[in-house]
Amino acid sequence: MDKFPMTRAGYTALETELKQLKSVERPAIIQAIAEARELGDLKENAEYHSAREKQGFIEGRIKELEGAIGLAEVIDPKTLSGSIKFGATVTLVDEDTDEEKTWQIVGQHEASVEKGLLNIKSPIARALIGKEEGDSVEVNTPGGSKSYEILSIAYK
Repeated sequence: MDKFPMTRAGYTALETELKQLKSVERPAIIQAIAEARELGDLKENAEYHSAREKQGFIEGRIKELEGAIGLAEVIDPKTLSGSIKFGATVTLVDEDTDEEKTWQIVGQHEASVEKGLLNIKSPIARALIGKEEGDSVEVNTPGGSKSYEILSIAYK
């Protein structure tokens, strides 16, 4: 499988979540299952079924995080410069509404629109890659076509 890019902060966040799941959540759910078993008949034991469901979610998330960490290629944006590429923090202005937005282009496992972290595979990020300050970009989004002007590019 191919490696995928990730910032140091994103990698650290995944490691922290994995450690939390393995050292706190997993033992707690094992204890909850043991306590639910002691209540008797498992067929009609809602606590047992709920705990088993949560255990399945936790184990699935652990496998997902281990896979992501194993395939991550950590890139430090501070070492980069020039046109827009992975790790760039880009300030755009919507040419229709004059609304300014700032995004950092990051890997898919660390993306969060609410935090201003844009998935490198998103339509906006793909349109921005390789562009320079002052360029205009047309982005085809599910909500229609948008035009943005690139105000600034930084690597922090």
